[in-house]
Amino acid sequence: MPFTEDFKTLKITHNGVQIALRVAGSGPALLLLHGYPQTGYMWHKIAPLLKEDFSLVIADLRGYGDSDKPATNADHSVYSKRAMAADMLAVMTELGHQQFFVAGHDRGGRVAHRLARDYPDAVRKLAVLDIAPTLMMYDTTDKDFATRYYHWFFLIQPAPFPETLIGHDPKFFLERKMRHWGKNRDAITDDAFNEYLRCFSNPQTIHASCEDYRASASIDLEHDAADANLKLTMPLLALWGANGMVGNKYDMLAAWCDVAENVSGFAVPGGHYLPEEAPDETYRALLNFFTA
Repeated sequence: MPFTEDFKTLKITHNGVQIALRVAGSGPALLLLHGYPQTGYMWHKIAPLLKEDFSLVIADLRGYGDSDKPATNADHSVYSKRAMAADMLAVMTELGHQQFFVAGHDRGGRVAHRLARDYPDAVRKLAVLDIAPTLMMYDTTDKDFATRYYHWFFLIQPAPFPETLIGHDPKFFLERKMRHWGKNRDAITDDAFNEYLRCFSNPQTIHASCEDYRASASIDLEHDAADANLKLTMPLLALWGANGMVGNKYDMLAAWCDVAENVSGFAVPGGHYLPEEAPDETYRALLNFFTA
């Protein structure tokens, strides 16, 4: 089910960075954040359903999709999850949403986690899709994790090494990445893949996405360590793919209970790309959680 004409596209600028959005629906505000190497288009199968109950805001993170790709800096803070979270708070405030729900997949889940930490009065409930907490994953890195999550360690290499290799054939890299992580190749529609490729073929996007990972391996860890003893108090839902890596490697509920007080969650069918591989199950889980 694709996006329809009732989804409006717009851009909101925060600190000189334009964030591209799709908005639709009415009711309580729900912010949806995408993962790597995708865009807000990844919600296309369930957004038309969610808009019946929520005022949806679907964002492209800075550095991705049609959002701006600001110049980086030495400590990668321009692409820190704190900077990305501040973008999202500004977007929601500009749209008139002082409090809201947020669901994030992959990188978007890490931005959502930081958003809830930095702005707990704004985030009513938090859903994280197919991720474990960043600090825990780095602290427990082993051969299995490094093999399956090779891109975490490839993308953080100094520029322009990964950028040059990926830029040589973005389509090959994108196909390899999505085929490796997804368990149902047909779940990624041709329209969706072409949209991801359109955006990911931009050298600025490739560089910005590497900066996202460089930030995660440096300044984001400092931010996470600084408030590691402060648990989130809003309800948190963790969903993961039954055939994906994180759910089979980690005790997901225990991992999120280490950082939040009120945690629930379960596996849904498929691999990493929950909203595309298991749209019905993901939709029902989000609807039930955010309307409870």
